[in-house]
Amino acid sequence: MTKILRMALALALGMSAVAPVAASPVGVWEIEMRDSRYNVTLCGDGTQLCGELIWLGNGADNAENLPYMNTMVIDHAPQIGPNRWKGTLNLYGHRAEGTITQVSENQITLKGCVLLVICKTYQMYRYAQ
Repeated sequence: MTKILRMALALALGMSAVAPVAASPVGVWEIEMRDSRYNVTLCGDGTQLCGELIWLGNGADNAENLPYMNTMVIDHAPQIGPNRWKGTLNLYGHRAEGTITQVSENQITLKGCVLLVICKTYQMYRYAQ
């Protein structure tokens, strides 16, 4: 085995030994605008993701948004990989195909697209109560 091959193998083994442990998405998350919070759970077979709108504030608690309180924003999105789910997002009366990615213990990225043309990305942060 060449020296370069041994170094590459050692580096690869070392990197896999320090790979981060998957954080749980379960908990309360707040959208980046700080005007809504969601209770996120694992549902279905325990790998699907569900998220319910549980709080509106900072101007979002208005007559237009209040009907969506306590409704599922993410409903049984199947897991497609480590820390990744894909499904239909129900965003204030609009349905979008979306992906949910937990990028760290305290951050989730939501990306939703309508007709695969109009896309929007949101950041959610774990809410410390």
